[in-house]
Amino acid sequence: MDWMIYGANGYTGKMVVEEAVRRGLRPVLAGRNAAALEPLAQQHGLPVRAFTLDNHVALRTGLNGIGLVLHCAGPFSATSAPMLDACLEVGAHYLDITGEIDVFAHCHSRDAEARQKGIVVLPGAGFDVVPTDCLAAMLKRDLPSATSLVLAFEAGGGPSPGTAKTSVEGLGKGGRARIGGELKRVPLAWKTRTFERDGEQRFAMTIPWGDVYTSYLSTGIPDVEVYMGVPPSTAIKLRRLRLLGPLLGLGPVQSWLKRQVGKKVRGPSDATRGKTGCVVWGEVRDDQGGELARQLRTPNGYELTVTASLGIVQRLLVEPAPSPGFHTPSQLMGADYVLSLPGVRLA
Repeated sequence: MDWMIYGANGYTGKMVVEEAVRRGLRPVLAGRNAAALEPLAQQHGLPVRAFTLDNHVALRTGLNGIGLVLHCAGPFSATSAPMLDACLEVGAHYLDITGEIDVFAHCHSRDAEARQKGIVVLPGAGFDVVPTDCLAAMLKRDLPSATSLVLAFEAGGGPSPGTAKTSVEGLGKGGRARIGGELKRVPLAWKTRTFERDGEQRFAMTIPWGDVYTSYLSTGIPDVEVYMGVPPSTAIKLRRLRLLGPLLGLGPVQSWLKRQVGKKVRGPSDATRGKTGCVVWGEVRDDQGGELARQLRTPNGYELTVTASLGIVQRLLVEPAPSPGFHTPSQLMGADYVLSLPGVRLA
């Protein structure tokens, strides 16, 4: 099967290309800008296709003969839908590395079409949301009566430009939680609490992480909150931003904030990624007082995104349609999938 990395010249895309080649894989490298793709393609001897996502004819032509797309070009709020449309049209598996709740919801809404086409649709094939989704599935497996789920993570190394711009988009949408099985909008930094790491208490605040959507599909647990470890000052600042409300979502404000990101954020260096890792916490409780907690240690989130997404790619290349339709990572790969990735362990 011929397969494609779209956004191959981006921060994460380049890392995925390098690891794919190291594994003996030969993806087609794709993106909007041929000039940006050519040096990478020549370095690895790989084919190139350049096309934009806002031209349906060019996009459809660009996917000719492709059986799987690993979509790495965000922000996925803008790029996921056209790429997914094209994948459904040509019958290509769709994977991406989003963490955006609305993207998960849109992809899930196309489940019936994906089943009819015989393809897999799996957004969130990277750090968003493989480790948290798998941990949630492990906890549900071990406490089947669980009715509430709390997930949290503390990630070192800083964000890539794409992740930072996605965070800017989130400011205008507020927070999210799942309550009684329903997605609910909540204020920015709705709740705060601490989680223990190496005997120390680590401060965290709620965020609209993708698992607020996906973990309910993976586990059926109706109440879900997701936290991120941050300095207490970050939660204070976000709570002040609540006063700006809808203004944060206005186009000119978003454009200005994203320009600032473009000027200041470059993504963690190789050295930074190598010396930083992540901790993921998970807790479940049931109505009878039962509770269970687990903790994962992982490499830097971008390193895990590379290995997690390529592991799913290789599964689909070997077994092209194990079960068509929408999947979360744990539904397709199993709850223990994350433990098979390099540098991941239960703490």
